[in-house]
Amino acid sequence: MRAVIDAHLDLAWSAMYFNRDLLRSVAEVRAAERGLTDELSRGRGTITFPELRRARVAVCLATVLARSGPDEERNRTALKRKDLDYVTPALAFGHGRGQLAYYRLLEEQGHVRFLRTGGELEAHWKAWSESPQSAPLGLILSMEGADPIVEPAQAEDWWNNGLRVVGPVHYGVGQYAHGTATEGPLTQKGVALLREFERLGMVLDVTHFSDESFRQALKLFSGPVLASHHNCRALVEDQRQLSDEQIRLLIERNAVVGTALDAWMLYPGWKRGVTDPGVVSLEDAADHIDYICQMAGTARHCALGTDLDGGFGTEQTPGDLDTYSDVHKLEEILGRRGYSSADIDGIFYLNWLEFFRRCLP
Repeated sequence: MRAVIDAHLDLAWSAMYFNRDLLRSVAEVRAAERGLTDELSRGRGTITFPELRRARVAVCLATVLARSGPDEERNRTALKRKDLDYVTPALAFGHGRGQLAYYRLLEEQGHVRFLRTGGELEAHWKAWSESPQSAPLGLILSMEGADPIVEPAQAEDWWNNGLRVVGPVHYGVGQYAHGTATEGPLTQKGVALLREFERLGMVLDVTHFSDESFRQALKLFSGPVLASHHNCRALVEDQRQLSDEQIRLLIERNAVVGTALDAWMLYPGWKRGVTDPGVVSLEDAADHIDYICQMAGTARHCALGTDLDGGFGTEQTPGDLDTYSDVHKLEEILGRRGYSSADIDGIFYLNWLEFFRRCLP
């Protein structure tokens, strides 16, 4: 069983807004949620810290996630999710800082280790490799939707608090860009935010950009870019997915793309709460990995960004995935498809490891 680096896990959001004790086993968390009906994912989670250790996850990008659009009145009348959407950026900031505090407490308790620099990454990788069953989970702090950064100038404060990767927008229209299910450009504040990111050395996550915002961001931003959890539009048509043109641009920028295991991104016409997860398997995820590898002519640009427990559970994962450890079934699938051991190492951990060796300060 290989080591894993996962580029997208909403650990704090899953714990705090679903009221989950992630220090318990998956079975215990599922049992605690038995009978709850407020979310489809209740009793179907796939991730806890013991499970990540069992699955040999050495490092993950752990998110801060809270949304607030650009217009207060618009958001007051159009709030969609009480666990994500806030009337003002100040409230998104407060909830984001709460998630950061949760991660910091986990670090104090020895469950995670913040990785802010290349040196810290190397030291952690060495320690984890020597003792994977006792080393804490390495955590690179990321932000999914930059609304908790109230103003571009505040990005430096977040940087000083350990933030290293930011996707400027999530679903809808944020302060800084148009996102999934919308079309439109970066805002003026978004342009200023990217300039600030370049100055700081922040990594830009292009996930969830609208097509226009994606093109504009890659033209304006010359720093390192990645796509933390993205699949291919050619296989499952949706604006949330990467087009062939976008994949080519990311390859040109020496980016890495993390394959997501959200079933609706793997199966055309998926309907949440209706489609049977049994119609999807990890073979479908391998199709998306293979598609990018064939375009690039190499496996160096593919990796994992599972997004597991990102607001869904096994009701919306491939039918052959029950807990996070089942991700390792991809090793056999990729090997059967002709991928070398070195290629599979890259997809599971080495491509992200080399990316962050280059891009962390």
